[in-house]
Amino acid sequence: MVDVTTPQKNGTGFGQLAVLGLQHVLVMYTGCVTVPLVFGAAAGLDAATVAVLINADLLVAGVVTMIQGAGIGRILGVRMPVMAGAAFTAVTPMILIAGEYGIQAVYGSMLAAGVFGLLVAYPFARAVRFFPPLVSGVVITVVGLALIGVGVNLVVGNDPKAADHAAPSRLALAAFVVIVILLVARFGRGFLAQTGVLLGLLAGTAVAVPLGLVDFSAARTADWVGVSAPFHFGAPQFPAVAVLSMCVVMLVLFAESTADLIAVAELTGKRLTTADMARGLAADGLSGVLGGVMNAFLDTVFAQNVGLVTMTKVRSRHVATVAGALLVVLGLVPKLGALVAGLPQPVVGAAGLVMFATVAAVGITTLRKVDFDGTHNLLIVAVSIGVGMAPEVAPDLYARFPEGVGIVLGSPVTSATLLAFGLNLAFNGGSSGRDGTRGSRTVPEPAREPVG
Repeated sequence: MVDVTTPQKNGTGFGQLAVLGLQHVLVMYTGCVTVPLVFGAAAGLDAATVAVLINADLLVAGVVTMIQGAGIGRILGVRMPVMAGAAFTAVTPMILIAGEYGIQAVYGSMLAAGVFGLLVAYPFARAVRFFPPLVSGVVITVVGLALIGVGVNLVVGNDPKAADHAAPSRLALAAFVVIVILLVARFGRGFLAQTGVLLGLLAGTAVAVPLGLVDFSAARTADWVGVSAPFHFGAPQFPAVAVLSMCVVMLVLFAESTADLIAVAELTGKRLTTADMARGLAADGLSGVLGGVMNAFLDTVFAQNVGLVTMTKVRSRHVATVAGALLVVLGLVPKLGALVAGLPQPVVGAAGLVMFATVAAVGITTLRKVDFDGTHNLLIVAVSIGVGMAPEVAPDLYARFPEGVGIVLGSPVTSATLLAFGLNLAFNGGSSGRDGTRGSRTVPEPAREPVG
């Protein structure tokens, strides 16, 4: 296992760090840019505006990744090889908020949730036992399931009256992308197997050119160097219900990041203290503040990069810092963002469909850690997923309730989170320290800082 504690240690120079950092960027790039692509399409934004979101997304993800790797004193950053990127968890609530209150409310609520995250990072790090696999597994599963519909809508088209809505050509193109992803996963080896989604996007775009589904006109007029202006959509707005919904999402992100930070600590042999965990979670909170200002997205620790650390045995936090710097550079190239924004919707939808379903599968894997024998845990999972997913299949479920109810309970992510958390406390006595898993493997609490 490579342990590079300084850039020059063990003969590892900046060139090798750059190559290793680029590898991390390639693994997480597709997942990171898929979030603005999906949100932009669902919110009805044009390609030029989506390009702004992509560049802001990469820029903020790069800054947060650098902070996680290098750290800022005893305030921010876990100082481990972790990559931060846009979280799928926030997409559905953002779409709902945009539809109800507008884009300015999306970024206002994100900004407020970021401040909330900074304030509760340390208390959450000490109360991690209240988010055991029973709760986190339900939430991650619902996140994936709720986004599948978004991916399918991109494939068939969001306008049912359009001439090419659900056209066989769109479905065939999407199927081709999925096949490419499967072939790369089946026959690829090592790092190549990790790039299936990226290769699927490239192959699908190449096939889409003769079909007239590719529009790179925005890229031709985009600048080579630039930065998205703060508050691109205007002054942020802070509807109370939207803010509450995004704060719940922030807690969900904390639960996701907690599991990934602990996993990386085990891989690198680092003794993860409560203070370390709090600094890592605070960086997630900072992403909300930066995202709200710069028109980006809430970030979380990317699980696929945890897998890359496992595969490569490279445990240097400096590699992550360099990777963050590369993301910042990419975020300062508007022409690149415009190129990505021009990808055909069926191609993006097909890649998203695979990624979203993978998220759901990860949630199911997490639930395997839960002991269902002789407990109420199966009922908790059933009710949380069933009630949480209800608005996804019946969008008008809460239409006759006050508008705020539709934002909170109408989001599968927030409603499932609240249910799973509350039911676990009610049935398993979480307040007394029980975690709802009865002898199953759970996410351990980080070590406490030595006193004195």
